[in-house]
Amino acid sequence: VLHHHERWDGRGYPHGLAGPDIPRAAQVLALADTFDALTSSRAYRAARAADRAAEVILGEEGRQFSPEMVAAFRDALPELVETLRAAGPAAARTRA
Repeated sequence: VLHHHERWDGRGYPHGLAGPDIPRAAQVLALADTFDALTSSRAYRAARAADRAAEVILGEEGRQFSPEMVAAFRDALPELVETLRAAGPAAARTRA
């Protein structure tokens, strides 16, 4: 948890870790936390659709997120979207 705001490119915090120096669990948590944050409503903005949130994450490969974690996310995305759809319309928020 301590390192889930580190970035693959080294511009994160609290220690400015980069690349494989970031613990793998923190890499996973960072990506999952971002997806959750993007797809959840906030007081200052509405939730994004899962496909739109995925575009943001895919676009940050090699910068914010590990290429390995983004590849795993890309592979799991169809199942993730289906799981969100099964949870109900408020959870899915997708175009497709």
